Amino acid sequence: MSPKTPALLLILDGWGHAPPGASNAITQAPAARFQALWDEWPHCLLSASGEEVGLPLGLMGNSEVGHTNIGAGRVVYQEITRIDKDIREGGFQRNGAIRGAIEHARRTGGALHLMGLLGNGGVHASDRHYLALLELAASMGLPGERVFFQAILDGRDTPPDSSAGFVQELDACLRAPQRGRIATISGRYYAMDRDRRWDRTRKFWDAIVHGVGERAGDPMQAVRNSFARGLTDEFVLPTIIGDPAAGRVRDGDAVFAFNFRADRMRAISQAFLFPEFAEFERGRVPQVHYATMTQYRADFPCPVAYPPRALKALFGELAAARGLTQFRCAETEKYAHVTFFFNGGREEPYAGEERVLVPSPRVATYDLQPEMCAAGVTDEVLRRLERGAHDVYVVNFANADMVGHTGIQPAAEKAVRTVDDCVGRIVAEALRRGGCAVITADHGNAEMMVDPVTGGPHTAHTTNPVPFVLAGARFRGARLRAMGILADVAPTLMEGMGIPQPVEMDGRSLLRR
Repeated sequence: MSPKTPALLLILDGWGHAPPGASNAITQAPAARFQALWDEWPHCLLSASGEEVGLPLGLMGNSEVGHTNIGAGRVVYQEITRIDKDIREGGFQRNGAIRGAIEHARRTGGALHLMGLLGNGGVHASDRHYLALLELAASMGLPGERVFFQAILDGRDTPPDSSAGFVQELDACLRAPQRGRIATISGRYYAMDRDRRWDRTRKFWDAIVHGVGERAGDPMQAVRNSFARGLTDEFVLPTIIGDPAAGRVRDGDAVFAFNFRADRMRAISQAFLFPEFAEFERGRVPQVHYATMTQYRADFPCPVAYPPRALKALFGELAAARGLTQFRCAETEKYAHVTFFFNGGREEPYAGEERVLVPSPRVATYDLQPEMCAAGVTDEVLRRLERGAHDVYVVNFANADMVGHTGIQPAAEKAVRTVDDCVGRIVAEALRRGGCAVITADHGNAEMMVDPVTGGPHTAHTTNPVPFVLAGARFRGARLRAMGILADVAPTLMEGMGIPQPVEMDGRSLLRR
């Protein structure tokens, strides 16, 4: 294939593969254009979860993991796996950034605040990690009355009403023996916003720093009060537990943010770390020792327990080295995924890499606007295709994932139809210009809208495989392996483009030779 013809990689976020059924929003929508592409062109399925994407066995994939594996062309072992291994082997307990936070609180007589997501979802944080932090703080002699949890509830990567069990488990662990207490509880809607909705972040800040917010006598009362108002885990208003003065973040304290996934901890971290901060009025900012489990952003001036490991010979790097220009496009919710994560944690664009962010709609939840900004993404891509602007296009459509997370199936079906139309238009234009297109996904979601166990809404990702379609005149009649992994996407596209596969990429082309 000539490098002058466009090569497209379309990533349909949250578009898993499952048998047709009443709760499968993709087949119920229906996705007629996608189905036509599936029927016409070589296709197969890809594993997008567990060990085949560098996660623990059986753990569902996510957007960060998926885009990293796709862009790297190899299985990239994720931070959860790295940290779990370190806990087992003792490296976690010797980690300088972790011990430094605990030692700071010991030395100053201040408190240690553990801040992050509760539960076993394994997408942003892990219960194994925060329980190990508690063990270490106790073993280092930090009194339990100076250990506070600023707890964030999930409800997206776990069932929407599952927090009670996680809160009870943590509360029991803190009480016997006395290792600390839960100071605040907040839904991730407020504490982990990544879309610059600073009014949400401010509510979390005000609760943990100023003791301003909802009140509850104990952690379970906070959960019950929220459920009584019809607010599930994700949307629990920042709530102060017990005495509002007791668990606030103060001068001399240490704050350790234990989420291992970066994107949704950047907003609150900026409020703590940047002296010049104009996103909202912070009031008096406590002078604290702030540390993070992983690097949330390269310019954050704080200790990091697990710094990023450099990845070399990635798809974007190899394309740039051959003088190919690239276009990366997504709306706000997934922009970091087609840029930072796809490039293996690199912030800077490669030479010849154009990036366009299409702002996501300003709605409370995306079931209110299932179309999101897919049309805007499509327009940006089509404009560049029509003028032959780039050689390579990496594009994300967020709808199936973001609307799938709401658990509202009619909205998810509308989201699927929107993406289906956009993909059909883009692929048709690429093929008209002699190009090729890979259509795939990073993980499943919208293909399971009802929890098969509870019968209630299913809002989390799935462990289902994802589709892979290879469209282009050169590939008509080609045979693919029946099953692959996300790491195989880049080698397949590179083979079609005539780019040699480097030894660092251990993914295998899906094309049968």
